[in-house]
Amino acid sequence: MSVELDVFVGNTTIMDKEVYQLWLNGYTVNDAVKVRIEGGVMEECEASAEVLLSDTMDQFRTFQMCERLLQNPAKLANQLLFQIPPDRQAMLIERYYAFDDAFVREVLGKKLSKGTKKDLDDVSAKTGITLKSCRRQFDNFKRVFKVVEELKGPLVENIKQHFLLPDQLARDYAAIVFFANNRFETGKKKLQYLTFQDFAFCAGQLINNWTVGAVDNMVEDMDVDLDKEFLQDLKDLKILITDKDLLDQHKSLVCVALRGKTKVFNEMEANFKNLSRGLVNIAAKLTNTKDVRDFFIDLVEKFIEPCKSDKWTATDVNLYLTHYTNSAHILDTFKHQTVWTRYMGVIKSCILRMYHE
Repeated sequence: MSVELDVFVGNTTIMDKEVYQLWLNGYTVNDAVKVRIEGGVMEECEASAEVLLSDTMDQFRTFQMCERLLQNPAKLANQLLFQIPPDRQAMLIERYYAFDDAFVREVLGKKLSKGTKKDLDDVSAKTGITLKSCRRQFDNFKRVFKVVEELKGPLVENIKQHFLLPDQLARDYAAIVFFANNRFETGKKKLQYLTFQDFAFCAGQLINNWTVGAVDNMVEDMDVDLDKEFLQDLKDLKILITDKDLLDQHKSLVCVALRGKTKVFNEMEANFKNLSRGLVNIAAKLTNTKDVRDFFIDLVEKFIEPCKSDKWTATDVNLYLTHYTNSAHILDTFKHQTVWTRYMGVIKSCILRMYHE
């Protein structure tokens, strides 16, 4: 009995995007098969359950074999074991290093150590993300941190170069590395309303303006460590609140600029000194490691909460901070203009991002 068969031979590695995502999400083979069946793949491909199970097992095995290459993406393009087109390689890398916002929000600012990794069971239970996926994401954060920690040059570019990540994902990883290095507090109850993208935006502002790399782009750890000389110079800003005449002049200039432009002018005028003391004291304390860690909680407690309790809109906050910053430049006896501009540019951007109405 003769049987005719159509045979196709190729050497391109077959990788289904949906199956890959199930593997990344930490599903077992059996659970992945159930999801595929529920998605209607058997009707679509006219395949039996046995074939579907075999296909899923085969693809999971391939992904596991690829994983060591994904952990060092530059090797993926140069290996000969798997014939993977460049666009598919880029997809595999991007998805492997993608992360869940709910997960990163739980570990952001924590030390990327064995101690934190032990807590991933709790993070998994809280977020509903599988433990396997939590571990992959955590290990990715740690791996990127270790590679770029000691490199010279811009942090985002180093991440893109070594891990072949697209620009936005590289910027997100830069934020994660920056937060892990400086151990910023993000877990307090008052900060829970802030998203990862809020913190990532603020990290970008700090990296681009307050690190050593903002001044000299070929310094060791340039985008990871805050510029200690700049932090020291911030202490000079205290004259704005310790010199009574300067404080009164500053208030007068700001109030003249704001009068008639906002419904909360009376509240702005009444709270000026407290708000100014809050912002200047945050600056003056940033030489202390603990106060650096508390930077975001201080912004919320010293500025955002008082403004919210007085019903300021985001437009009001923008208006106030603009005139508050600009008016200091008119003060004759205030000589720290460059430091003031560098400080308030970041403060204004971060507060506006953190001010959710």
